Amino acid sequence: MERYNCSVDYYSETYPKNAKAAIRQIRLLGDYQLHGVIIRRIVKKKGYVKPSQFEKVLTDYEIECENNQYSKRGMRTRLQRLFFFIDYLNMRKIMDVNDITPTVISDYVKTIFHHHEKSMSSILTTLRVFLRFLYTKGLTTTDLSLSVPKYTRYWYPSVPSTWNPDDVKRMLDTIDRGNPTGKRDYATLLLVTKLGIRVGDIKGLKLSNLDWHGNKIHFTQQKTGIDVSFPVLDDVGWAIIDYLKNGRPISNSPYLFLRTCAPYDAFGKDANLYNIITKYTRKAGISIPAGNRHGLHSLRHTLASTMLAKGTPLPVISELLGHVNSKSTSVYLRTNMEELKQCAVDPDEVFHYEK
Repeated sequence: MERYNCSVDYYSETYPKNAKAAIRQIRLLGDYQLHGVIIRRIVKKKGYVKPSQFEKVLTDYEIECENNQYSKRGMRTRLQRLFFFIDYLNMRKIMDVNDITPTVISDYVKTIFHHHEKSMSSILTTLRVFLRFLYTKGLTTTDLSLSVPKYTRYWYPSVPSTWNPDDVKRMLDTIDRGNPTGKRDYATLLLVTKLGIRVGDIKGLKLSNLDWHGNKIHFTQQKTGIDVSFPVLDDVGWAIIDYLKNGRPISNSPYLFLRTCAPYDAFGKDANLYNIITKYTRKAGISIPAGNRHGLHSLRHTLASTMLAKGTPLPVISELLGHVNSKSTSVYLRTNMEELKQCAVDPDEVFHYEK
């Protein structure tokens, strides 16, 4: 399908399950025809079974990553990307790391061109680091990292997907706060829409992170490792209190937000809470423009863009979002169309100058 520029969004909600299954089967056949193996497009981080011939070397590499003090999130992402390569080797019946050749690496690289440009660069970097590890530890006689091509391509961050502020309000208003699930979801969404807290940090919030006397929420960001503190706004505070008193299941779990069905524990590591936002956008009848992302992270984008439109300085927005520096926040300048219009150049002035 990709060969004939027939792009099909495998995860599109508009396709029924049987259509998705047919699309997957066509892709599997296409992969086998092109590469001689069936390419795994998704590797579940949890429960991945390491091929026996590579189990020890992968375990040693995990230990190496831990010794280098990679964050847990960074390790999981790195290993997930590496598992694609390991799975490819297993499909090719390669039984030892010394059987890896430049040709094998080249053939593998051909299988990952369906990834986004940024992901491509990251996957190749992960592969290069792993192969260099094998060589420095004496597990291979050749430094195969030199055979991994460099993916040099200039790219610019896309304009962040943002919501219409009225749609955000409509979504929040549709939540039924008369039941435990609604109370939890409402408090969760307020933490994103009002404070811009990342979904991973929301899942990791513990009861001990709530400072009721100081009226603040303190925690260490998973992504940056930086200690941050957020003020508990009135509506956010009351939503959390309502959830704790009338919605949170009785549990010994230290985490703030729990599943509503037994076992009453925190959300899983891989849960992105996408189903929560999808549930209420559908209920509110909100139409998402084609190509726009509408996960919880897009609500962070919306908060930043709204603050920017109101004249909030970038450093203040950067601090609220937990960015290490303002450069990460500057991408939101591209969402403020009214301010960008003031930067427009009058064509007549340019042409007059050239004459």
